[in-house]
Amino acid sequence: MKGHCGFLAVFALLALASILVTSAYDPSPLQDTCVAINDPKTGIFVNGKFCKDPKFVTADDFFFSGLNIPRDTSNPVGSVVTPVNVDQIPGLNTMGISLVRIDYAPYGGLNPPHTHPRATEILVVLEGTLYVRFVTSNPDSRLVSKVLYPGDVFVFPIGLIHFQQNVGKTNAVAFAGLSSQNPGVITIANAVFGSNPPINPDVLTRAFQLDNNVVKYLQSRFGWKNN
Repeated sequence: MKGHCGFLAVFALLALASILVTSAYDPSPLQDTCVAINDPKTGIFVNGKFCKDPKFVTADDFFFSGLNIPRDTSNPVGSVVTPVNVDQIPGLNTMGISLVRIDYAPYGGLNPPHTHPRATEILVVLEGTLYVRFVTSNPDSRLVSKVLYPGDVFVFPIGLIHFQQNVGKTNAVAFAGLSSQNPGVITIANAVFGSNPPINPDVLTRAFQLDNNVVKYLQSRFGWKNN
């Protein structure tokens, strides 16, 4: 079993490296490396991160450990996303690629409907059975869905709402590559009903055709994160 999972992990990493790097959404780098560094001494903002002096770059700037560790999925949706982006690996700055591990609880663990505003996602299942879906843009709003098993791969196009659910009786694990060092994530329910400050309930009442009290109840339920 360990060897099988190891093969899948290697396959996933090779696939992500070969596919995503060639179609990265972020601008192409203009130098070998641009290891991210936070500079609190300036008020200037850049599209990305400041670069560390290449003379001080080390192997640790390109390293992250711990994606082999299962995460605790005991939260309202039954899933946890562990990101590995430029905030975890500074060396990803300007590289146009990142990675996540997703753990799903059995019997319906859900990575709820969300979108990545800056990245296409390619997902590979390592353990369990996932029902994956994305919705196309207006006016069709077509639901595209598939059941995935270990070793299966699925692509979620950039910007489209998508989600995954564990339809098996055991824990599920997937890894996903994203074509941005900082793909961003907008969880639909949290954004709509858990924004800060809250959206005026009258707006949501009209948009979702719900009773005002129902909207206020939903606003009291959201705001947490699964990553």
